[in-house]
Amino acid sequence: MIDSQLDGHQRINDILFGKIERRLLAWFCIRMPVWVTPDMLTFVAFVAGIIIAVSYALTNVSPVFVWLASLGLIIHWFGDSLDGSLARHRKIERPRYGFFIDHSTDTLVEVMIALGIGLSAYVRLDCVLFALSAYLMMSVLVSNTTCITGVFQISYCKFGPTELRILIIIANTIFYFVENPVIFNFYGPMKVCDIIAIGIGVALMIVYIFTALKTALALRRNEDSFKI
Repeated sequence: MIDSQLDGHQRINDILFGKIERRLLAWFCIRMPVWVTPDMLTFVAFVAGIIIAVSYALTNVSPVFVWLASLGLIIHWFGDSLDGSLARHRKIERPRYGFFIDHSTDTLVEVMIALGIGLSAYVRLDCVLFALSAYLMMSVLVSNTTCITGVFQISYCKFGPTELRILIIIANTIFYFVENPVIFNFYGPMKVCDIIAIGIGVALMIVYIFTALKTALALRRNEDSFKI
């Protein structure tokens, strides 16, 4: 049952920049050299993840490295978004292999990037790890839902990985030019970026709880209807 769900799953990627992204990916797919494979693009995304993580850690040496981190995010988008699109364009999909490799690599890259940001000069590690925990919870929920319902929902409330990358790049640019002020509260001194990371984590956890409950109730109603 799970195998069949993965083989013919429905992708939902209703993101804010969806139309622009789809046009860009279609443009790249048509012009991509024959020797470029989806696996190569997945590897490009993995290498980009390393660049991003190292760049953030090096901001302790110089804030200039934040620009390299932003470039890494663009390269990561290119590899991560184009690998599946190229496979579908060339009709060489391998649903189970692609699903496994893509999500396994994504998880590793997400952890690396979070550690890099947490070791940077901008955000506390504990705040970043809180946001990462919530992000990984959403990843598990997406995978579970895909296996059970056959619906692979990438975006929520018009927000997906592409929008998150854009927000991070914007934050990189802002805090390169503007001081990252310290705010004192009952937890002690925290930078604005620390509060933003916590806010992202809280928002993702709220979406996780709401979506998990909604899906569970829908599944229960569906299965109860078969007993009548």
